[in-house]
Parts: sequence; C-alpha cells; structure tokens
Amino acid sequence: MGDRQDTRRRVIDAAADILTRQGREAVTTRSVSAAAGVQPPTLYRLFGDMAGLFDAVAADGFDRYLAGKQAQVATGDPVQDLRAGWDLHVRFGLDNPAHYVLMYAPGASGGGGGEAAARAQEILRGLVGRVAEAGRLAVDAETAAEMIHTAGRGVVLRLIERGADDPRLSEAVREAVLAAVVTGPAWAEGAGDTGVSAHANALRVLLSRGGAEGVLTPGEAALVDELLVRLASHRPPPA
Repeated sequence: MGDRQDTRRRVIDAAADILTRQGREAVTTRSVSAAAGVQPPTLYRLFGDMAGLFDAVAADGFDRYLAGKQAQVATGDPVQDLRAGWDLHVRFGLDNPAHYVLMYAPGASGGGGGEAAARAQEILRGLVGRVAEAGRLAVDAETAAEMIHTAGRGVVLRLIERGADDPRLSEAVREAVLAAVVTGPAWAEGAGDTGVSAHANALRVLLSRGGAEGVLTPGEAALVDELLVRLASHRPPPA
C-alpha cells in the first residue's frame, strides 16, 4: 500500500509540474510517465484514464488550499477575517495556477473537488456566518457566500489569464463585494431598515445552528425561516 501511495504521489506531482510549466496539452501519458519514472500502464491502473489523473491533480489542489484555509487564525473581527479569507484564496490561485484552473475553470476536469471542495465551501460559509452573527450581513448568508466565491474565482481566473499579479484589482473587487454584502452593526444608531435585514440574517444563522432546537416544530421552524428571509430581503422603496 505504501509503494502504491508513493507512486500515486509521484505521478500527481509530475502531472502538476508539467501542467504548470508547459500547459494542459503537454500533460500526456508519455510525458507524465517519464517524469514520474513509471511505465504508462501504471497511470491507468492508478487513475483509470487521463481524466481521472486530472481529477486527482485538482483534488490535490483542494487539499493544499484547505490546509491554508484551516490554518487561518481568527482576528476577532469577522469582516476582517472575511477579507483575509479572500486574500488567501487569491494568493493560492496565483501561486498554484495549474491547480487552480483545474479546480475552478468552467467545465474543467476535476472542477468538483469532492469532499475537500465541499469543506472549503463550508469554511467560507462559516466566515460569512460569523459576520451574520455580528449583525453585519446585509443579505442572506447563502447569497453572500455565493457572491464572494463567484467574484473571488473570477478575479483569480482573470489574473491567471493575464499572467499578472495585480493586488489593486483584487482589492477593488473585494471591497466592492464586501460593500454589497456587509453593513454596520444592526444595533448601531441609525441602522434603520438595514438593521432589520442584518438582525434577520443573524437570527437565521443562529437558528440554522440549532438555536431553537426542541422549541419549534419543523413546520414552525420552516415558517420562521420564510418570514426571516422576507425580512432579510426587504428593501424600502426609494424616497
């Protein structure tokens, strides 16, 4: 088993290295086998086909990304933690462009990412959830997480396409997205309708984590959630 895992590791590393230096078209059975020091049939025994190998490289990328995400230290300011999470995501993509394209490019093999990808999404939802709990989320948590993920992915893919590291672009898009999803504390003076929305989002997150377990029936919980969604999305007409 150990030899098999070592061989698998060598093949994945070889494929990722060729992908990074020469591009996807250069990743062939022959080139990877030669770089990894194995016979071509070994690739098919380990991965089934080249699509399976690309999936494995993408999954490896998600594992590396997840390790960085899990090492992120909370600052006590949930909005600043969200900024740090964005910056970590962008930095990973620029440092690992070959992995990133396999992980996130539209239609790319390996784009699913499996359990590691799901865990990465859960970490983002956790960061967004803490902003909601602080009464600072202007939209519902699901929408906020999707906006942040979509915008961050777009920035990284664009920078990879340009072959440029442009912190100004990343920062500008990050702050534009945060301005759309984050508000001041719901209890701040003058919060008004924005405060109602933020309170509703905070309560939704708390209830989703079992805050009313044993108090509400499933039907009552569904009704409360429906009402909170309505409150969270309500915006007064312009004056």
